[in-house]
Amino acid sequence: MPNTPDAAPVTAEDVTAAVRLAVAVLREAPADADWSSKAGGLEWDCWETVEHLADDLFAYAAQLGPEQPPLDREVPFLWYRRRHGGPSNVTFADREGGVAGLLQVLESCGALLTGMVATTPSTVRAHHGWGVSDPEGFAAMGIVETLVHTYDIAHGLGIGHLWDPPADLCARLLGRLFPDVVADAGTGDGDAGPWDVLLWATGRGTLPGRPRRTTWRWYGVPADER
Repeated sequence: MPNTPDAAPVTAEDVTAAVRLAVAVLREAPADADWSSKAGGLEWDCWETVEHLADDLFAYAAQLGPEQPPLDREVPFLWYRRRHGGPSNVTFADREGGVAGLLQVLESCGALLTGMVATTPSTVRAHHGWGVSDPEGFAAMGIVETLVHTYDIAHGLGIGHLWDPPADLCARLLGRLFPDVVADAGTGDGDAGPWDVLLWATGRGTLPGRPRRTTWRWYGVPADER
């Protein structure tokens, strides 16, 4: 699964598709689902993890926003935690809006990232802690956040079996952000598909013959600039 210059790019349309898939699955949670339950293996609950995901999408959009994005720091919004141990966010959902409102916040922040990726020239670079990146890189980062955190949330809500992201999209994300991951993207018996590999790459799953990852990162710098 090489990260080659001629690989199919990750696009703004992919951001839209990923967020819509995530929202559609989360809307399948039972009416009595406990959104205060832990999100998969995270210390955050399901509600907080949706807020964190929405905030990631917002932050990536915001990072691309200035005419000259900073290359050495994040745009200085005020980040804070609502509780000790909770996620540090700029954006939070009004609890009075209920789950429907929470998912609208997620949709809205996804749309912000879609819009910025679609309208920002490919030559623009902006800061991320894991490498200065381009609009495609921020799209890919936002989608990885969407896929893996929806996995966390869905498992916390008992609907993990409903979440199965597109293999092609997962393969392109691995190629764009995880050049250190050498994996077979086949889907035959005994082969790990791209979604399984992405879960392993982000410390959430296992692969035959490989230890579970306890630390991980992605590489946002474009391949030809590394």
